[in-house]
Amino acid sequence: MALATTSLDTDSRRVSGRNWWLPASIVLLIGAFVLGACIGPAGRISSANWHLIWSVRMPRVALAALVGAMLSIAGASYQGAFRNPLADPYLLGVASGAGLGATIVFVIGRANTNGWLIDPLPLAAFVGGLIAVMFTYMVGAAFGASSSARSSITLVLAGVAVTSLATAIQTFVLYQNNDVIREVYSWILGRLNTATWQDVRLVAPYIVISSIVLLLHRRQLDLLRVGDDEAASLGMQVGRVRLIVVIAATLGTAAAVSVSGLIGFVGIVVPHAVRLMAGASYKRLLPLTVVLGATFLILTDIPGRVLTHGAETPIGVVTAFFGAPFFIVVLMNKRLSQ
Repeated sequence: MALATTSLDTDSRRVSGRNWWLPASIVLLIGAFVLGACIGPAGRISSANWHLIWSVRMPRVALAALVGAMLSIAGASYQGAFRNPLADPYLLGVASGAGLGATIVFVIGRANTNGWLIDPLPLAAFVGGLIAVMFTYMVGAAFGASSSARSSITLVLAGVAVTSLATAIQTFVLYQNNDVIREVYSWILGRLNTATWQDVRLVAPYIVISSIVLLLHRRQLDLLRVGDDEAASLGMQVGRVRLIVVIAATLGTAAAVSVSGLIGFVGIVVPHAVRLMAGASYKRLLPLTVVLGATFLILTDIPGRVLTHGAETPIGVVTAFFGAPFFIVVLMNKRLSQ
């Protein structure tokens, strides 16, 4: 127990001189907002086109910030909760469940649901993601072991199984309805070009509440870094904390992907980039991942607007283009840590 506490204190002292990262990242986020507002099809900001910029470009920037922040903090929280540096926000099946829900809506036809009070696409994606994670937890609890560490491994394996099942069902549905493949594929690659203020208002409460809950559990995630047994010996209810973290991260992630589609690499790349810069302590890691995650997605959304003519490059392609090489470099240098 003394060794575990000493390890955490040593890490805190090692990064004590890096407190400037948070104010610097906030300045960078403000710059990203300005840049995101200045670049786009509406032209330069002026009194003549301000309304167009406010109603078209700014919702896109705001949604990118919300989604990027949520995916980043969810990825970091999953990595801490499961002590797995390769964990991402889609670990327990939320992506496959959301994809299946969205696919069903595309097959039914959104034109047939015009009279609905709520757009069925984000609703189906949100519900599908939550159902997939609930099913993962049911399977993990049914076959979990008495050891907390082994139970978390079982939960991860259950997530892999549920993801495979949902993906298989989605593939079968698409095979039977190949006329919607293009629409589904566009959604899977992620998209922010259809963002509206309604989308921002729809997901903001879920993302804000989920992020606050995760930020309030920074100390507990730091304790989990030294192991479940050591954390329990320090008085922490490991199973309860892990469940709260997973629920909060899942709820926020499901809300984010319901309006943006599936955007990969954000939840892995941003937390590890922050670790390289500011250390592994979750006291600093989570606030920084929120700010830099928002910044990352705003900036990576910009190239997709200008790289091609007539059609935008999907945001998921851009994040993979930047994120995958970074992740490979981190892996090769063996600097992947929790």
